[in-house]
Amino acid sequence: MNTLRFAFELHATDGKARTGVIRMRRGEIRTPAFMPVGTAATVKAMKPEAVRATGADIILGNTYHLMLRPGAERVARLGGLHRFMNWDRPILTDSGGYQVMSLSELRKLTEQGVEFRSHLDGSKHMLTPERSMEIQRLLGSDIVMAFDECPRADRPRDEIAASMELSMRWAKRSRDGFDAGGEHAAHSALFGIQQGALDEELRRISAEKLRDIGFDGYAVGGLAVGEGQEAMFATLDFAPDMLPQDRPRYLMGVGKPDDLVGAVERGIDMFDCVLPTRSGRNGQAFTWNGPLNLRNARHAEDTAPLDQRCTCPVCAQYSRAYLHHLHKSGEILGAMLVSEHNLSFYQQLMQAMREAIAEGRFAAFASEFRREYLSG
Repeated sequence: MNTLRFAFELHATDGKARTGVIRMRRGEIRTPAFMPVGTAATVKAMKPEAVRATGADIILGNTYHLMLRPGAERVARLGGLHRFMNWDRPILTDSGGYQVMSLSELRKLTEQGVEFRSHLDGSKHMLTPERSMEIQRLLGSDIVMAFDECPRADRPRDEIAASMELSMRWAKRSRDGFDAGGEHAAHSALFGIQQGALDEELRRISAEKLRDIGFDGYAVGGLAVGEGQEAMFATLDFAPDMLPQDRPRYLMGVGKPDDLVGAVERGIDMFDCVLPTRSGRNGQAFTWNGPLNLRNARHAEDTAPLDQRCTCPVCAQYSRAYLHHLHKSGEILGAMLVSEHNLSFYQQLMQAMREAIAEGRFAAFASEFRREYLSG
């Protein structure tokens, strides 16, 4: 394994869209990049080698869930997250901050951090910026996310402002905690998270504070939490431009295929979302002509593949009729096959965007994609 810690090379731009590569000791990450979500040290219904075969360069793990089960200390004793789950490529771990919002009924928020009650057994846990850095260090994460709070965009502005300021104080503590991590800090990267919901002024303040602290990459947080695509895109019209041009920009928790295309248009480099695998388990397949609900009766005798343009093994070997049968019958194989196809489709979409940007035709690509996908 090489000793390279982190480097971002921008290869081409087309409008605001960018393509490049992140180089790390466990491998290269081509951007724009989509990261399959492996919340509990597994991308659901997928073997790690199958995830890699879809074209994924990096996956995401979840600090909060792994802290509770099997425990970060246990993962460390077992050789770290990569060895534990048999994934030798880069892993990004979120900080646990999203659960501050999503599990609001189970937590108490203070300046120090967040006291959680486990959704598993009700046991109490304290998550602070320092503890989040320690957990991610124990897991052996390649890209570590700063600890933050993610308020809903519909909260009053003064609450969003106070939350943003708290997240910026936590960002500094995350930076200090990460830097104290010895060998792990020497081989991994730390990303800061911009907050401020839909407010341009708050986003600018957040970005300035993050730049003053200094991070390897920057995430746009606090979106895809119920505000809708139009509001998200309106925020992305200004938020990424506030972040350093020479560092990767990561839009957390996004999204649908047309979300990805619209965000790349606005300068985003990295994404993660549970949608491809969650939809795969529920019989929804993504295609170049829009999503398909395989439970619908119209697929019962359809011998066509999910997508004529898709190059994945599922489209090469299985019909819509068979996948319809699997999902109607509740067979596990249905979840496995459609998840594999969806992850493959997402990676093919990312590759198509990288090529379009490099060739200076991204606007035409995006227009044609929307025409086919949204009309399908």
